Formats: sequence, C-alpha cells, structure tokens
Amino acid sequence: MWISEVMLQQTRVEAVIPYYLAWMERFPDVAALAAAPLDDVLRVWEGLGYYARARNLHRAAQVVRDRLGGELPSTAAALRDLPGVGEYTAGAVASIARGERVPAVDGNVRRVLARMFDEPDPTPSWLRERATELVDPVRPGDCNQALMELGATVCVPRTPECARCPLADDCLARRNGTVGERPRPKRRAALPEREFGVAVLVRPKKSGPELLLVRGPEDGLLGGLWQFPTEPLAGDAPRAAAARAARTFGVATRRGGRALPARVQVYSHFRGIYHPFVWTGKDGPAPGGDAVWAGPAKLERLALSAAHRAIARAALASGVQRTAGTSQG
Repeated sequence: MWISEVMLQQTRVEAVIPYYLAWMERFPDVAALAAAPLDDVLRVWEGLGYYARARNLHRAAQVVRDRLGGELPSTAAALRDLPGVGEYTAGAVASIARGERVPAVDGNVRRVLARMFDEPDPTPSWLRERATELVDPVRPGDCNQALMELGATVCVPRTPECARCPLADDCLARRNGTVGERPRPKRRAALPEREFGVAVLVRPKKSGPELLLVRGPEDGLLGGLWQFPTEPLAGDAPRAAAARAARTFGVATRRGGRALPARVQVYSHFRGIYHPFVWTGKDGPAPGGDAVWAGPAKLERLALSAAHRAIARAALASGVQRTAGTSQG
C-alpha cells in the first residue's frame, strides 16, 4: 500500500502499473529497499518523475530498518514521521492496510466533498474535518477508497455523471446547480521556460564511445540522477553554455561542437529546454565519485532523467565516436 500510494501521487494508474510491478519484483520488502544502492532505486523509478519520492522511499525504508525493527508503523501519526510521508499517504496506508479510522483526502476526494457540501474553496482543515466525519468506523479503508474511486470515475472534473452517483440525493451542489463550479478552479500561471546548454563529452575507445556523466546533488533538481554536464543559459547562446559546462569538468572545447536535437522536459514549476552539443577528447577528466565514463551497457544501468536519457540515446545512435567535433582534454 505504501509503495502504490506514493507512486500514484501526481501519476495516472495506468502509467504506474508497470513501474509498481517492476519495483515490487526488485524490492519485495522494506529490507530489500533499504539495502539497495540509491542508483538502483532511481533506475527502477526512472520515467515516473518527481524523483524526490523515490529518494524519500529509500530513506524511509532505511529508517524503518534501522530504528523501527523493520516494521512499518501502524498509525497515521507514526507514519507521518517517515521521510516523504504526508497526511494523505499516512491516512491512506493506515486506513486501508491497518484499519485505522482516519481520512485520506486526495484530489478526487477534495472534489467530491466540495460538491457534496457546495463549498467553493475548501481549505485543508475544512476537508480534514468533513472527511473525518464521513469515515466509516468499521471499514475506514473501504470508505476512503470508495470516495477516491467516486471522484475518479463518476464525480469527475468536467463531465460528472450525477445521474448514477450514489450520493446524488445528498449533494448540495447538485441541488443548487453549482456542480460545475465546485470546487472553484485554481488559476494556474503558464510555466516559465528555462534553457540549458548540455555538453555531451565523448571519449573514444576501441570497444566503443564512452560518455561523461555526472551525478546531481541529492537535494537539487533531479537529485541523485546522472546527467551530462549542464549549465543554464546566462545571456549567451546554447553552444556557449554547453562549452561552459564542459570546462567545469576540465574539458577545453577549442572549436566545433556538433548539435544534437533539443529535448524538452516539463517539471512541476518550469519547462526545461536542453540543447546538447557533442565534443570529443583524448582522455578528459578522470572518473570520480560524482563523474563516470559510461558506454552503452553502463548507461542502461544508471538512472537518468527523460531528457538526458534521450540525449544519450541520440548521441550513441548518431555515431558520436566518428563524427563529433574535436576538443582537448
């Protein structure tokens, strides 16, 4: 329940299923998750986005192993003490898996309650109070899941099927003709765009080209994932930003730099546009804890964001060893 609820945050059920199955096969219990290297955890998670969720699952599993005797807490209050476990996740796991009479308010339940009580702007405290009143004392997990399912399949945002809703007779918004206005839509500002220059640094080898990857800090954007050296545009051209990124790792880009197709990745708070450029070097920087040279096989074992994974595959597919511009390590 814990893993599925975390995966389902901000992600559709149909998208989660293959990730859930792969995760449970690789990490069948808390002990397996706690013992796994973070690289393995992020690689299995790769593609789901919001990577802080995976890092928090890993940290929480280690807390359960090291401080709680390997057993997940049995109450919502105790679950909330684990890294990355908020009020909704704690309520869902405690009610469904442990039978505790606590609410679990996700976006679907928020919409159901706002319409039932004709509340235009439901606050978190208001939602918690209404949901707590409705939780069945005998079957709290079933009750919470029923409300979630109702919101996901019947009381949907744009075309709710009120005629087949089991709560239709008690719905104040239906009675007052305000279903389409509840809850009041939030105005979302357009996502700003940020552009980045990406240095695809290639080291020719007899066995095939190797690409330089660096690991991002765990508390940063795409924390813990491997990526190409990347710098934001700072009033300069994408190629110049990519060259700055290369110099950060000791590679002097003397000329050229072949462009690969730009890649776009949408995050929760901005839209990132990545402009990759390829350079080769004799040796380049020596690998360290946060920098590695990776050929195709190793690339498949490392966790990359969607944009950087696409850049890596495009670089290898284009024959980088033969056609990249030159530089000096």
